[in-house]
Amino acid sequence: MKAEVNNVVATVDLRCKIKLHKAAGMTPAEGQVKYIPEQFPGVIVKIKKPKVTILVFSTGKLVVTGAKTVEMIQKGVEVISELLREAGHNIAHKATITVQNIVASGTLGKRINLELAALLLEHTMYEPEQFPGLIYRMQEPKVVLLLFQSGKLVCTGAKKEEYIYQSLQKIDTILKEIDAFEGEFAGF
Repeated sequence: MKAEVNNVVATVDLRCKIKLHKAAGMTPAEGQVKYIPEQFPGVIVKIKKPKVTILVFSTGKLVVTGAKTVEMIQKGVEVISELLREAGHNIAHKATITVQNIVASGTLGKRINLELAALLLEHTMYEPEQFPGLIYRMQEPKVVLLLFQSGKLVCTGAKKEEYIYQSLQKIDTILKEIDAFEGEFAGF
């Protein structure tokens, strides 16, 4: 069993208004800024260190995506706050960061009988003609697992990284209990 975080998404409140035309003039050392108000009501900032994309809105709210860790989110917020200061904004307060979603991919290391799992587990949806995976809405921790016959999975909706590992342990135990594993699977 193993998992790797692919994306951390967070919302941020800078607790101040942002003049988007000023923000559009930001010049990150490495990265790019895009502002096309007819297409999107915010400034899109892509920075390379850390490698994240930040959506900046006039309300002072941000959405940060593309991070692999919460620390990358925090560093990205520091970078964008400094860029906004340089563009003439008074970013005085410490930003409030709220992790909204952590997405991870992983493997249980064994093939899964999805038909059996769909039959015996509550909170599942399995329509193989529409999507090849079983969608399992785990109640505790509150995450959604996309389970594939190969044993690979995607975990989404986690608010903390530890929830990913807890959900993998739990689904492994549950699938063993209902005898839904078909055998060993080598590789990730």
